[in-house]
Amino acid sequence: MPDFPLPPGSTIGVLGGGQLGRMLALAAARLGFDVAILDPEPDAPAARVAAHAIVAAYDDPEGLKALADVSDVITFEFENVPAAALDRLAELGAAVAPDARALGIAQDRLAEKTFLNGAGAPTVGFAAVDSVADLRAALANLGAPLLLKTRRGGYDGKGQIWVHGAGGATTAWKALGGQPCVAETPADFRREVAVVAARGRSGEIALYPLTESHHEAGILRRARAPASATPRVLAEAERIVATILAALDYVGVIGVEMFERDDGKLLVNEFAPRVHNTGHWTLDGCEVDQFEQHIRAIAGWPLGPTEALAQVEMTNLLGEEANAWRKLAQEPETRLWLYGKGEARPGRKMGHVNRLTPLPR
Repeated sequence: MPDFPLPPGSTIGVLGGGQLGRMLALAAARLGFDVAILDPEPDAPAARVAAHAIVAAYDDPEGLKALADVSDVITFEFENVPAAALDRLAELGAAVAPDARALGIAQDRLAEKTFLNGAGAPTVGFAAVDSVADLRAALANLGAPLLLKTRRGGYDGKGQIWVHGAGGATTAWKALGGQPCVAETPADFRREVAVVAARGRSGEIALYPLTESHHEAGILRRARAPASATPRVLAEAERIVATILAALDYVGVIGVEMFERDDGKLLVNEFAPRVHNTGHWTLDGCEVDQFEQHIRAIAGWPLGPTEALAQVEMTNLLGEEANAWRKLAQEPETRLWLYGKGEARPGRKMGHVNRLTPLPR
């Protein structure tokens, strides 16, 4: 295990070479670190801005050893990395942050909600569903409709289906492949909000301002921050996030998505043990953005300030929307981030823009 804090010139290993890994690599370089990327794709966006590129599957023993050999600390950019890969890296003597426990909980929706409730973070009602009979029992106990989600996999609205009554149980179960699921009661909410936060190696916590999120077809479309909210809502959001970080003994940046109900109460939807799409506004709107903050945390550096410097609306650029880069680059209030991806498939996140306005005085 290395001694923390890591000095400049150390190497940060990253499992995953997509846009989040790319922005982590750019942030790490700014602080004087080298970055090693492990990704199955030979032309991954993050690998093209990193000092080392290892082309291997996330569970490939030789690839993991190569990453462990070159890295002083290792992190990951998204949840589809097998938790067992983190265990293997730890066996090889690598420092890993966040750890396999946080990733494993986030990868299983039932384990996640069970953990959240146990930590004192409220969620919607839910039940484990391992058969059609379980789904019918959940409908009887929790009421209809229920949102049936696969326990593992699925993102941006995939891997889930509404069930409006016992008559639709068999069809819904088959539609999701008859695999282990969790059934959730509807979230009665007025808006979706999120908090991106970080916890350092000595337990210090830094929270970014509340973000208001807008989804379309299960994909985050826009995020606006700082979001206006009552002192009660802000305090509850901070309490929930601090509770989750402490319960996980977490190191790094985390994104916590929540529903705000009409009565002002918050329900946690899910947490992501990584830098988060709702925090992209911090790249241009904060003194220290979420990517630098994550590098600081895992490297054992002091956490940076999180105050907002401007009001920011972040918009994801999906598919061919990124082709408007000429127009977007001409807008004086707009900051353009493109991810270096090839094919612009419908719904694929190709980049984002941050549009800045002064904070109200």
